[in-house]
Amino acid sequence: MGPLDKMQVRLEETVQYRLPLGEATVELNPLLGRPIRLRYTGNIFCTHCGKATKKSFNQGYCYPCFIKLAQCDMCIMKPETCHYAAGTCREPAWGERFCMQPHIVYLANSSGIKVGITRQSQIPTRWIDQGAVQALPVFRVPSRHVSGLIEVILAQHVSDKTRWQQMLKNQVSPIDLAAERDRLLALCKAELDELVGRFGDKAVELLSDRPSVDIRYPVDRYPVKVVSFNLDKGPEVAGVLHGIKGQYLMFDTGVINIRKFTGYEVEFSG
Repeated sequence: MGPLDKMQVRLEETVQYRLPLGEATVELNPLLGRPIRLRYTGNIFCTHCGKATKKSFNQGYCYPCFIKLAQCDMCIMKPETCHYAAGTCREPAWGERFCMQPHIVYLANSSGIKVGITRQSQIPTRWIDQGAVQALPVFRVPSRHVSGLIEVILAQHVSDKTRWQQMLKNQVSPIDLAAERDRLLALCKAELDELVGRFGDKAVELLSDRPSVDIRYPVDRYPVKVVSFNLDKGPEVAGVLHGIKGQYLMFDTGVINIRKFTGYEVEFSG
């Protein structure tokens, strides 16, 4: 028993998953095809400070942490609005560690082609968390801000969102990501050139020689219809585990987004 946290992943021939529950972890891949059960105790603990909270904000924070932490600021969702340079970052030291670090702008295929960004250190974890079956690094840049500006440019022509239900149903066709990259570079050349002029050649590195990465998930059956469990409405999640993709557990009875319920204390059996 313990509070849920984002599933830990490891890229192998098939992605390997572990479920953190407080200080314990559960190896999930061996449980495929077996009945498992999660029962919510009614307790929620802030993922940052550890204090009990009646409600979770922004996937795992108590309200005081939510309103004071830089990692909960709107610029995390919209990095093109980063205000670190203006001196108004809530936590400049945190910004240095997480935002002023090398970032990758990538293309992925999770429910169709999408553009995304992540810290260089979070590859391939970010791709797996989104349920991507293919991914391709496109640019390396020195900060989250610059990566967000490039994402906005490319998102004029491709989505920056994952359609999670389509992803879970595995309604995904293979895409030539290198060809899509080249198409986007041609479409966005003027705007990308302007960005390079603003930040300098060394700030925007095109990763033209990187290969596409294929990702396979531990799934023996995809749902035809996606029905979601919600621990706020029903405390028990139970059924035969048929797959794990992104941050979702897929049962014969429905699916649950583990990340959504970060900090919720559950009893696990299986």
